[in-house]
Amino acid sequence: MLTNLLFISSIRSGFAQPAAIDQYNVVWTSQSKNSSESMPCGGGDIGLNVWVEKGALLIYVSRSGTFDHNNTLLKLGRIRLKLSPNPFDEGATFRQELILNKGHITISGSRSGALAAITVWVDVFRPVVHVDVSSDKALRAEAAFESWRYVDHVTNGKENNANSYKWARPGGAPPDEVKTLKDAIQFSGDDVVFYHRNGAERSAFDVTVQQQGLDSVKSHLFNPLTDLTFGGSLSGTNMKPAGTYQGRYLDTNFQGWKLTSTKAARAHSILIQLHTEKAAQIENWQRGLENVKKEAADVAKTAQQKTQSWWNDFWTKSFIYVTTPPNSPEWQVARNYQLFRYMLGCNAFGKYPTKFNGGLFTYDPSLTDSTMTYTPDFRNWGGGIHTAQNQRLVYWPMLKSGDWSLMKPQFDFYLNILKNAELRTAVYWQHKGASFTEQIENFGLPNFAEYGTKRPVGYDKGMEYNAWLEYEWDTVLEFCLMMLETERYAGQDISHYVPFVESCLTFFDEHYQYLAKKRGSKALDGDKKLILYPGSAAETYKMAYNPSSTISALRTVLIRLLELPDTYLTTQKREAWKAMLSRIPPISFRSFDGHPTIAPARLWERINNVETPQLYPVFPWGIYGLGKAGLDTAINTYRYDTDALKFRSHVGWKQDNIFAARLGLTDEAARLTLLKLGNSGRRFPTFWGPGYDWTPDHNWGGSGMIGLQEMLLQADGRTIYLFPAWPKNWDVHVKLHAPYNTTIEAVLKNGKLESLLVTPESRRNDIVNLLK
Repeated sequence: MLTNLLFISSIRSGFAQPAAIDQYNVVWTSQSKNSSESMPCGGGDIGLNVWVEKGALLIYVSRSGTFDHNNTLLKLGRIRLKLSPNPFDEGATFRQELILNKGHITISGSRSGALAAITVWVDVFRPVVHVDVSSDKALRAEAAFESWRYVDHVTNGKENNANSYKWARPGGAPPDEVKTLKDAIQFSGDDVVFYHRNGAERSAFDVTVQQQGLDSVKSHLFNPLTDLTFGGSLSGTNMKPAGTYQGRYLDTNFQGWKLTSTKAARAHSILIQLHTEKAAQIENWQRGLENVKKEAADVAKTAQQKTQSWWNDFWTKSFIYVTTPPNSPEWQVARNYQLFRYMLGCNAFGKYPTKFNGGLFTYDPSLTDSTMTYTPDFRNWGGGIHTAQNQRLVYWPMLKSGDWSLMKPQFDFYLNILKNAELRTAVYWQHKGASFTEQIENFGLPNFAEYGTKRPVGYDKGMEYNAWLEYEWDTVLEFCLMMLETERYAGQDISHYVPFVESCLTFFDEHYQYLAKKRGSKALDGDKKLILYPGSAAETYKMAYNPSSTISALRTVLIRLLELPDTYLTTQKREAWKAMLSRIPPISFRSFDGHPTIAPARLWERINNVETPQLYPVFPWGIYGLGKAGLDTAINTYRYDTDALKFRSHVGWKQDNIFAARLGLTDEAARLTLLKLGNSGRRFPTFWGPGYDWTPDHNWGGSGMIGLQEMLLQADGRTIYLFPAWPKNWDVHVKLHAPYNTTIEAVLKNGKLESLLVTPESRRNDIVNLLK
């Protein structure tokens, strides 16, 4: 395969300006029917769903880390804005546009000679939402904060899929009622002030700690829920309180707190200022909110310009422009890549990672599933629950896009819960290492429902009693590799992440020797290798013996750890990790019609799901791929493994598009990418889903981003493969990042490489052009 590789000679021609990101702005010329036809907007750690319906501007406000005591990720509320006389009334001309390079939405309308424009934007550097109105004639404005949490709300049945309890019920006699508690909402001076506070009520943390027999170490466990208080204020220039009202939107009753302008004016400014804090007293939170207001006032003259500069830099950092005619399927793929990257950029500075099941942009659930007539707080698969198999796909593309700072919330999530994971290992099994199960809470313990509420007497308390999740511990290793890769890509100091990586590796080394010693007298097999049994190849091949996905994970993370500069590891530790690497067993193989393929494991007892972990040695682990031994075996696995063929799809978290790209299967990668990154079928092109999870499906978007990147650029050590699975007839201007602080910018036109800019220039000789 490598005999026809063309090593690129130096191309030093002048570089044309990239096609503007503005070509991907989304423009609507009619109002929306409901919240499912909303447009995303955000910044910092705030996400907005913005739409105009029946002449009124409506905004759902969400923020990273707003968990109630049931671990539901609550929205903060809904904003409604009306103008009078109304330029958005029936019969008005209308335009709504997401302007990507400024990170904001503009809305304009005119009717009966009245022309108005609204700009909705979020300050990237502080938690403030701005709604700015300008008009050619004096108008009156009415702004309201609407909440469906003006009363307590009991959640039953599938509605509990939004919290930690799902189909289970918290303990007690009788079992406790699951209830979303009301917010505190009131007029305060000329503002509406609103907040939700987790107080003395028994939380999902308390229930889970008791369920899992960890009360003896409870005081040492990280608890993100107790005293968590979040909310903010709504205010407007020259606006005064004007009472409350009640209504119903879709399936949910609500109450509104209304502000109205004291006089007609040609300009109105509405602010939603937010604050989140673990506050021992509500007065502490109130002081924090006042500090947000003061800081916002101090920087009012420069905040918008600095926010727009941040978004400008975001778009110049990396891009993929497919320069075929607008609205062609190939053009849409690149447009949707950029739109989804925008949605990820809205949580650049969150205290918590972007959730795979909707991120910050969920909307009324019955518009996704008509049977789920729940409040706008609902999302399937939980708010505070972390599902690593899904989350990983949201974060992998950030390496090549150069969005390394966006990875911090995900990494910090794991650092915060490391101690809890180590304590559960020590309590249950009396050995070292961090035990991270699949489906963990934001405090690091297994999800209450998935852990199992009907467990056999004497069943290992460290285990989830769960057919899908039992023995699935290796998903955390993808985040270990991401942490290590930020050192290689960005040259970042990762000394604060290395102990986390080491603890995760230690768990596997010690726990599988512990299990072997429980079964017999030897901790290792006859070849002095770990016996990874019972194991799990993703959620699919269960009770597996030496699953290939786990073997590949351990091998790759260990090798990458050992490649770190000497400043990160002592000689003693380096020798210990080399010894563990020598204990990792080999990958197993099987054959289909004479074609050797990678096996999911050496043995397994049943198939439980529809993942393809036999190809995880290709992605994410990179054991097989272009320029590496065994590529033909990996391609055989993709082409002939009957399970892989049966499971193949582009929907949701499926990653066949990534496998095809990594294997250099250009036609197949293109076919799946056109499906994966095609328009969502909803009004906003990247509100994919629900797939296997929810809408907008962020692991659908993330896997699409990864696949498109891998078609354009792959790295193996210091070697950079350019266009490894890229169709020759897809003209493209691309800028992506590679390991060792390298940036590649290339223009492909009419099947020829027209321009190539490599930074630093010394890396040019490491590039191999695979365009055929």
